[in-house]
Amino acid sequence: MSLSTPTLHKNIIYVTGLPRSGSTLTCQLLGEHPAIYSPGHSSPLLSGIKTLQRHLSDNEFLLSQLDHQFEPVYQRLLNAYRGFINGWFAETEKNWVVDKNRGWLNSLDLALHLDPNCRMVVCVRELGQIYGSIEQQHQKTLLLDFPDDLANLAPYQRCERLFAPQGVVGGPLGAIQGLQERTPEQQERLFFVVFEHLMSQPLEVMGDLFTWLNLEPVKIDPQNLTVRPSEADSYYRFKYLHQTYPQIQPPGKHPISSRMQLELQTSYRWFYELFYPGLLPTVTGDS
Repeated sequence: MSLSTPTLHKNIIYVTGLPRSGSTLTCQLLGEHPAIYSPGHSSPLLSGIKTLQRHLSDNEFLLSQLDHQFEPVYQRLLNAYRGFINGWFAETEKNWVVDKNRGWLNSLDLALHLDPNCRMVVCVRELGQIYGSIEQQHQKTLLLDFPDDLANLAPYQRCERLFAPQGVVGGPLGAIQGLQERTPEQQERLFFVVFEHLMSQPLEVMGDLFTWLNLEPVKIDPQNLTVRPSEADSYYRFKYLHQTYPQIQPPGKHPISSRMQLELQTSYRWFYELFYPGLLPTVTGDS
Protein backbone atom coordinates (compact mmCIF):
# COMPACT_ATOMS: atom_id res chain seq x y z
CA MET A 1 0.00 0.00 0.00
CA SER A 2 1.33 3.43 -0.92
CA LEU A 3 1.36 5.94 1.92
CA SER A 4 1.22 9.65 1.18
CA THR A 5 3.71 11.86 2.97
CA PRO A 6 1.95 14.64 4.89
CA THR A 7 3.59 18.05 4.84
CA LEU A 8 3.30 21.23 6.82
CA HIS A 9 1.74 24.17 5.02
CA LYS A 10 4.07 26.74 6.62
CA ASN A 11 7.76 27.29 7.17
CA ILE A 12 7.98 27.52 10.95
CA ILE A 13 10.65 29.49 12.80
CA TYR A 14 10.85 28.05 16.31
CA VAL A 15 12.10 30.79 18.67
CA THR A 16 13.40 29.61 22.03
CA GLY A 17 16.30 30.12 24.42
CA LEU A 18 17.21 31.43 27.85
CA PRO A 19 14.88 33.79 29.74
CA ARG A 20 15.64 37.53 29.56
CA SER A 21 17.72 36.92 26.42
CA GLY A 22 15.85 38.86 23.75
CA SER A 23 13.40 36.30 22.38
CA THR A 24 10.58 38.86 22.48
CA LEU A 25 12.70 41.39 20.57
CA THR A 26 13.83 38.70 18.12
CA CYS A 27 10.21 37.86 17.35
CA GLN A 28 9.44 41.56 16.95
CA LEU A 29 12.32 41.98 14.49
CA LEU A 30 11.36 38.83 12.57
CA GLY A 31 7.89 40.31 12.18
CA GLU A 32 9.40 43.30 10.40
CA HIS A 33 10.04 41.04 7.40
CA PRO A 34 7.03 41.18 5.03
CA ALA A 35 7.18 37.41 4.44
CA ILE A 36 7.02 36.48 8.14
CA TYR A 37 3.99 36.28 10.42
CA SER A 38 5.12 36.78 14.02
CA PRO A 39 2.46 37.12 16.75
CA GLY A 40 5.26 37.62 19.27
CA HIS A 41 3.56 35.88 22.20
CA SER A 42 4.73 32.65 23.78
CA SER A 43 2.76 29.96 22.00
CA PRO A 44 0.77 27.04 23.47
CA LEU A 45 1.30 24.98 20.31
CA LEU A 46 4.01 22.81 21.84
CA SER A 47 2.04 22.15 25.02
CA GLY A 48 -0.96 21.26 22.86
CA ILE A 49 1.13 18.76 20.89
CA LYS A 50 2.50 17.23 24.09
CA THR A 51 -0.99 16.98 25.58
CA LEU A 52 -2.09 15.05 22.50
CA GLN A 53 1.00 12.87 22.82
CA ARG A 54 0.25 12.00 26.46
CA HIS A 55 -3.44 11.24 25.92
CA LEU A 56 -3.04 9.31 22.68
CA SER A 57 -0.19 7.26 24.12
CA ASP A 58 -2.68 5.93 26.73
CA ASN A 59 -5.56 5.41 24.32
CA GLU A 60 -6.41 1.69 24.26
CA PHE A 61 -7.98 1.80 20.80
CA LEU A 62 -4.94 3.46 19.28
CA LEU A 63 -2.55 1.05 21.00
CA SER A 64 -4.59 -1.89 19.77
CA GLN A 65 -4.46 -0.61 16.19
CA LEU A 66 -0.71 -0.07 16.46
CA ASP A 67 -0.34 -3.70 17.54
CA HIS A 68 -1.91 -4.88 14.29
CA GLN A 69 -0.98 -2.22 11.72
CA PHE A 70 1.81 -0.12 13.12
CA GLU A 71 3.02 1.67 9.97
CA PRO A 72 -0.32 2.91 8.56
CA VAL A 73 -1.66 3.80 12.02
CA TYR A 74 1.52 5.64 12.95
CA GLN A 75 1.29 7.46 9.62
CA ARG A 76 -2.28 8.42 10.53
CA LEU A 77 -0.96 9.75 13.82
CA LEU A 78 1.69 11.81 12.01
CA ASN A 79 -0.97 13.16 9.65
CA ALA A 80 -3.09 14.20 12.65
CA TYR A 81 -0.26 16.03 14.40
CA ARG A 82 0.73 17.87 11.24
CA GLY A 83 -2.92 18.66 10.55
CA PHE A 84 -3.13 20.17 14.03
CA ILE A 85 -0.09 22.35 13.29
CA ASN A 86 -1.49 23.36 9.89
CA GLY A 87 -4.75 24.41 11.50
CA TRP A 88 -2.87 26.39 14.14
CA PHE A 89 -1.37 28.70 11.54
CA ALA A 90 -4.36 28.88 9.18
CA GLU A 91 -5.06 32.48 10.24
CA THR A 92 -2.31 33.89 8.02
CA GLU A 93 -1.58 33.62 4.32
CA LYS A 94 2.14 34.24 4.87
CA ASN A 95 4.34 31.23 4.25
CA TRP A 96 6.69 31.91 7.17
CA VAL A 97 5.41 31.87 10.75
CA VAL A 98 7.07 32.26 14.15
CA ASP A 99 6.28 29.98 17.08
CA LYS A 100 7.89 31.11 20.34
CA ASN A 101 8.19 28.71 23.26
CA ARG A 102 11.13 28.07 25.58
CA GLY A 103 10.12 24.41 25.64
CA TRP A 104 11.27 23.86 22.06
CA LEU A 105 14.81 23.72 23.45
CA ASN A 106 14.07 20.31 24.96
CA SER A 107 11.97 19.20 22.00
CA LEU A 108 14.31 19.39 19.01
CA ASP A 109 13.79 15.70 18.20
CA LEU A 110 10.02 16.16 18.25
CA ALA A 111 10.23 19.30 16.13
CA LEU A 112 12.44 17.54 13.55
CA HIS A 113 10.13 14.52 13.45
CA LEU A 114 7.07 16.65 12.79
CA ASP A 115 8.91 19.22 10.68
CA PRO A 116 12.00 17.93 8.82
CA ASN A 117 12.63 21.53 7.68
CA CYS A 118 12.70 22.74 11.30
CA ARG A 119 14.59 26.01 11.88
CA MET A 120 15.20 26.83 15.52
CA VAL A 121 16.40 30.24 16.74
CA VAL A 122 18.04 30.04 20.18
CA CYS A 123 18.50 33.25 22.18
CA VAL A 124 21.33 33.46 24.72
CA ARG A 125 22.71 36.12 27.05
CA GLU A 126 25.58 36.50 29.50
CA LEU A 127 24.45 34.56 32.58
CA GLY A 128 25.28 37.20 35.17
CA GLN A 129 23.15 39.73 33.30
CA ILE A 130 20.27 37.25 33.07
CA TYR A 131 20.33 36.91 36.85
CA GLY A 132 20.79 40.67 37.27
CA SER A 133 17.80 41.39 35.05
CA ILE A 134 15.57 39.00 37.00
CA GLU A 135 16.78 40.35 40.34
CA GLN A 136 16.25 43.97 39.30
CA GLN A 137 12.66 43.25 38.27
CA HIS A 138 12.07 41.35 41.52
CA GLN A 139 13.16 44.39 43.53
CA LYS A 140 10.44 46.36 41.74
CA THR A 141 7.78 43.77 42.61
CA LEU A 142 8.77 42.65 46.12
CA LEU A 143 5.14 42.24 47.21
CA LEU A 144 4.59 39.52 44.61
CA ASP A 145 6.17 36.06 44.82
CA PHE A 146 7.69 34.14 41.92
CA PRO A 147 5.61 31.28 40.47
CA ASP A 148 8.22 28.93 42.00
CA ASP A 149 8.30 30.64 45.43
CA LEU A 150 11.66 32.41 45.30
CA ALA A 151 10.74 35.77 46.83
CA ASN A 152 11.65 34.94 50.43
CA LEU A 153 15.12 33.61 49.61
CA ALA A 154 18.35 35.56 49.94
CA PRO A 155 19.74 36.76 46.57
CA TYR A 156 22.48 34.10 46.51
CA GLN A 157 19.96 31.33 47.28
CA ARG A 158 17.59 32.73 44.67
CA CYS A 159 20.39 32.61 42.10
CA GLU A 160 21.10 28.97 43.03
CA ARG A 161 17.45 28.04 42.53
CA LEU A 162 17.19 29.91 39.24
CA PHE A 163 20.21 28.03 37.89
CA ALA A 164 19.29 24.64 39.34
CA PRO A 165 18.72 21.87 36.75
CA GLN A 166 14.95 22.40 36.93
CA GLY A 167 15.17 26.17 37.43
CA VAL A 168 13.89 28.86 35.09
CA VAL A 169 17.43 29.49 33.83
CA GLY A 170 19.11 26.18 34.61
CA GLY A 171 16.58 24.08 32.73
CA PRO A 172 17.00 25.73 29.32
CA LEU A 173 20.72 26.19 30.00
CA GLY A 174 21.10 22.43 30.33
CA ALA A 175 19.14 21.99 27.10
CA ILE A 176 21.54 24.34 25.29
CA GLN A 177 24.44 22.28 26.55
CA GLY A 178 22.74 19.20 25.15
CA LEU A 179 22.39 20.85 21.76
CA GLN A 180 26.17 20.87 21.46
CA GLU A 181 26.12 17.06 21.19
CA ARG A 182 23.87 17.09 18.14
CA THR A 183 24.94 15.86 14.72
CA PRO A 184 26.27 18.39 12.20
CA GLU A 185 23.03 18.05 10.24
CA GLN A 186 20.98 18.89 13.33
CA GLN A 187 23.34 21.73 14.25
CA GLU A 188 22.60 23.29 10.87
CA ARG A 189 18.98 23.65 12.02
CA LEU A 190 20.04 25.91 14.90
CA PHE A 191 20.79 29.63 14.83
CA PHE A 192 22.06 31.24 18.04
CA VAL A 193 21.22 34.89 18.69
CA VAL A 194 23.57 36.47 21.25
CA PHE A 195 21.69 39.17 23.14
CA GLU A 196 24.58 41.61 23.38
CA HIS A 197 25.28 41.32 19.66
CA LEU A 198 21.59 41.83 18.88
CA MET A 199 21.53 44.98 21.02
CA SER A 200 24.67 46.50 19.54
CA GLN A 201 24.33 45.38 15.91
CA PRO A 202 20.69 44.45 15.23
CA LEU A 203 20.92 44.96 11.45
CA GLU A 204 23.91 42.64 11.14
CA VAL A 205 22.33 39.95 13.32
CA MET A 206 18.99 40.06 11.53
CA GLY A 207 20.72 40.14 8.15
CA ASP A 208 22.57 36.94 9.06
CA LEU A 209 19.34 35.40 10.37
CA PHE A 210 17.36 36.20 7.20
CA THR A 211 20.20 34.79 5.09
CA TRP A 212 20.17 31.60 7.18
CA LEU A 213 16.43 31.35 6.56
CA ASN A 214 17.04 31.82 2.81
CA LEU A 215 14.87 34.93 2.82
CA GLU A 216 15.50 38.14 0.92
CA PRO A 217 17.14 40.80 3.10
CA VAL A 218 14.94 43.67 4.21
CA LYS A 219 15.76 47.07 5.59
CA ILE A 220 14.81 47.33 9.27
CA ASP A 221 14.80 50.63 11.11
CA PRO A 222 15.71 49.74 14.74
CA GLN A 223 14.45 53.17 15.81
CA ASN A 224 11.02 52.72 14.23
CA LEU A 225 9.71 49.24 15.02
CA THR A 226 6.16 47.93 15.03
CA VAL A 227 4.94 47.68 18.62
CA ARG A 228 3.05 44.44 19.20
CA PRO A 229 0.72 43.47 22.07
CA SER A 230 2.70 42.23 25.06
CA GLU A 231 2.15 38.92 26.79
CA ALA A 232 0.06 38.54 29.94
CA ASP A 233 2.93 38.99 32.38
CA SER A 234 0.70 38.23 35.37
CA TYR A 235 1.28 34.56 34.50
CA TYR A 236 4.89 35.05 35.59
CA ARG A 237 3.92 37.32 38.53
CA PHE A 238 5.49 40.23 36.61
CA LYS A 239 8.99 38.85 37.26
CA TYR A 240 9.81 38.29 33.55
CA LEU A 241 8.42 41.14 31.44
CA HIS A 242 7.81 40.73 27.71
CA GLN A 243 7.23 44.25 26.45
CA THR A 244 7.96 45.52 22.96
CA TYR A 245 9.09 49.06 22.17
CA PRO A 246 9.17 51.28 19.07
CA GLN A 247 12.97 51.33 19.20
CA ILE A 248 15.77 49.13 20.44
CA GLN A 249 16.84 50.22 23.91
CA PRO A 250 19.98 48.45 25.11
CA PRO A 251 19.66 47.93 28.88
CA GLY A 252 22.18 49.25 31.33
CA LYS A 253 24.52 46.84 33.07
CA HIS A 254 22.82 45.06 35.96
CA PRO A 255 24.85 44.91 39.18
CA ILE A 256 25.81 41.43 40.38
CA SER A 257 28.23 40.41 43.12
CA SER A 258 31.69 39.33 42.04
CA ARG A 259 31.18 36.06 43.92
CA MET A 260 28.07 35.17 41.90
CA GLN A 261 29.70 36.24 38.66
CA LEU A 262 32.78 34.11 39.25
CA GLU A 263 30.71 31.07 40.27
CA LEU A 264 28.58 31.35 37.12
CA GLN A 265 31.66 31.63 34.91
CA THR A 266 33.25 28.66 36.67
CA SER A 267 30.18 26.43 36.82
CA TYR A 268 29.17 27.10 33.23
CA ARG A 269 32.58 27.46 31.66
CA TRP A 270 31.37 25.56 28.56
CA PHE A 271 28.76 28.29 27.99
CA TYR A 272 31.31 31.09 28.21
CA GLU A 273 33.74 29.20 25.98
CA LEU A 274 31.02 28.99 23.33
CA PHE A 275 29.53 32.47 23.51
CA TYR A 276 31.69 34.74 25.73
CA PRO A 277 35.28 33.48 25.69
CA GLY A 278 36.59 36.97 26.40
CA LEU A 279 34.82 37.01 29.78
CA LEU A 280 36.42 33.87 31.17
CA PRO A 281 38.67 34.45 34.19
CA THR A 282 42.35 33.79 33.66
CA VAL A 283 43.42 30.45 35.11
CA THR A 284 46.71 30.66 37.03
CA GLY A 285 48.92 27.98 38.52
CA ASP A 286 49.05 24.32 37.59
CA SER A 287 46.09 22.90 35.69
